[in-house]
Amino acid sequence: MKINEYFEELEKSVKNHYLIANEARAKGFDPSFEVEIPVANSLAERVLGLVSVLYPQILDPKIVNRILELEKIHGPLEPSIALIIAEEIAKEKFCGFRSQLEAIEAGIRVGLGYLTLGYVSSPIEGFIQLKLKKTLNNEEYFAVYYSGPIRSAGGSEAAFSLVIADHLREIFGYARYDPTNDEVKRGVHECYEYHERINNLQYLPSEEELEFLLSKVPVQITGDPSEDREVYNYKDLPRIETNFIRSGFTLVTGEGLAQKAPKILKRILLNFRRK
Repeated sequence: MKINEYFEELEKSVKNHYLIANEARAKGFDPSFEVEIPVANSLAERVLGLVSVLYPQILDPKIVNRILELEKIHGPLEPSIALIIAEEIAKEKFCGFRSQLEAIEAGIRVGLGYLTLGYVSSPIEGFIQLKLKKTLNNEEYFAVYYSGPIRSAGGSEAAFSLVIADHLREIFGYARYDPTNDEVKRGVHECYEYHERINNLQYLPSEEELEFLLSKVPVQITGDPSEDREVYNYKDLPRIETNFIRSGFTLVTGEGLAQKAPKILKRILLNFRRK
């Protein structure tokens, strides 16, 4: 059997199994009357199928075709594709959202989903939400919330999700995050407390490295509390909602931004050179 015949046989078999499963579901013995898991024939369809759990309107053939078109121009799995498709979705070129913030959030999820091949839950469970907060000058900035499942994205893609968020921040004209000294110190101590009290990070940056990164990053890296232990110092900060340790924050900061900074910089420089 030739390879093409083999794949055709697989496709026929899958369709037949779906037909049988849908006939069984139609009898009404299951919570749903049809099979919930769609068949994805490409990376683009897989990514959109994953993100559509949160935004059903994103299952649009136009987005699939756009991703395939971008792959022909830039090459498969190029980070620039994640940036472009995130921007176009955030600008609601294909479908509408309840608000601009939700559209930007959806763009980040699709960009991250593309880079993680649509295989892991990080775009919907690792990156959990985007919020607008106020700078010290009363301007709105991005606060990007993460949780533990962001680990499944890997350090590089977790860190690059910040690049996507910052890219959209600049496009839509939001202010840079202006961390206070206490907020920077809180981040440093929280990384060390997570490493020492909860679970070892793959890479534990020096305090100097963390202070530099956390004082310069243009969006706020944050997350919901994940542990039942509070930090020892720098509690009750107005722009950090919890005193409990946040695993998503520490993973993105330590294993993502700090560990993968050279790789992320290389990606960005390559993208600028192509432009």
